[in-house]
Amino acid sequence: AIAARAIGAREGVLYIRAEYPLAVQRIRAAIEICYERGLLGDLKLSIMEGAGAFVCGEETALLASIEGKRGMPSLRPPYPAEEGLWDKPTLINNVETYAAIPWIFRNEAGAYSSIGTAGSKGTKVFALTGKVNRGGLIEVPMGMTIRHIVEQIGGGIAGGAKFKAVQIGGPSGGCVPASLADTPIDYESLLSVGAMMGSGGMVVLDETDCMVDIARYFLEFTQAQSCGKCTYCRVGTKRMLEMLTDLCEGKPCDLDALENLAKQIKAGSLCGLGKTAPNPVLSTLHYFREEYEEHIHHKKCRAGVCSALLSYTINDKCVGCGACKRVCPVDAIEGTRKEKHRIDQNKCIKCGQCYQTCKFSAITRA
Repeated sequence: AIAARAIGAREGVLYIRAEYPLAVQRIRAAIEICYERGLLGDLKLSIMEGAGAFVCGEETALLASIEGKRGMPSLRPPYPAEEGLWDKPTLINNVETYAAIPWIFRNEAGAYSSIGTAGSKGTKVFALTGKVNRGGLIEVPMGMTIRHIVEQIGGGIAGGAKFKAVQIGGPSGGCVPASLADTPIDYESLLSVGAMMGSGGMVVLDETDCMVDIARYFLEFTQAQSCGKCTYCRVGTKRMLEMLTDLCEGKPCDLDALENLAKQIKAGSLCGLGKTAPNPVLSTLHYFREEYEEHIHHKKCRAGVCSALLSYTINDKCVGCGACKRVCPVDAIEGTRKEKHRIDQNKCIKCGQCYQTCKFSAITRA
């Protein structure tokens, strides 16, 4: 309402993904309360429930979606501030940005500017998740270090495992290694280490995470969310995903070609989705290249995640209890009770059920 008054707007739209029904319900209730209390004046507020397209986080794609069109970005200029919704000047911001305005009004700009760093003022909300003891939504002042968030707010790595990296910025964010955990959380610092503020996602990773698989996982999402309008994003991300899938299966891959393709996609894509989709790949190639090389040259996944590179055998600790045999979904384990069993490698699908079930450490995973 404050922003609308500042620019003379009489209509506002809150764009919320339909997958968040509780958020829609609460915002709708809040709007009704504001009307009842006369807080909105002649401002008309409505809710547009998005169909779930990630690309609609891009402002021109979001506007197209509100207008009933397919959510696809458009070339700029003109910018939304000049020609936006229904070709009228439009102000677009995240709710997080608008939410800071009342606080600034109450406490004055100087108080807000005193929080954060020289180039990044105020606070930032993150969804802290992954291998930490305490996950959830957090709001921290700009400039707080990654280490402080992981160790103090998140309570450290769950299960006492070793802190390996943190993926920051949502699906398109980069992976920052534990060696750079003292990096402050601000726009400039995150960009300098290959990450970004993005949508505020913060996924903490430990030594049981394979960085090649992590890159593949996030790229798989962004590739599926590509609207298909520009070739670099539509085709480039698909080719890049194929290369990462090959890597996870131990197949040959030219890492220089993968890196070059990622850089071309960043440079040539039309919108932010394509320009940032390669971030998980480029950052893991930069900081964890040795894991990529192990997948190619040694057919090894040090985290034991890429099943195609694993093998399971039964060692001499086997007591013949038959527990592994009972859980095997493809009957790949042979042996009689109280005798050492064996795994038929031709049948084994490397699901790991036997490894997880054995209480005697008789299954060796390599």
